[in-house]
Amino acid sequence: MELAIVGLGRMGGNMVKRLLRDGHRVVAYNRSPEPVREAEAAGAIGAYSLEEVVERLSSPRVVWLMVPAGEPTEQMVERFAALLGSGDILIDGGNSYWKDSVRRAEWLRERGIQFL
Repeated sequence: MELAIVGLGRMGGNMVKRLLRDGHRVVAYNRSPEPVREAEAAGAIGAYSLEEVVERLSSPRVVWLMVPAGEPTEQMVERFAALLGSGDILIDGGNSYWKDSVRRAEWLRERGIQFL
């Protein structure tokens, strides 16, 4: 399996390690570069921009967001909506309000992007 983890804090960083340990191909991104370098040292493929995240994945792309709920998630969803294409999957791994998730899923569905 191949996927990107966006947000390498405590939860996202540990998810990267577990996925790598189980043999998955992981693209790792964080807004600050040090966690990306740490993920690369563990075997992940580092990405230093959202564009690089998308470029380093093959279609259909799977991007798993591990960023705080609220505005940070909203911004990431909007940015990835412009970068992902039909058939790609965007996962919100945070603790978003369920009505926000329903709204995002409907909005992304119109663009052909699946949202979990």
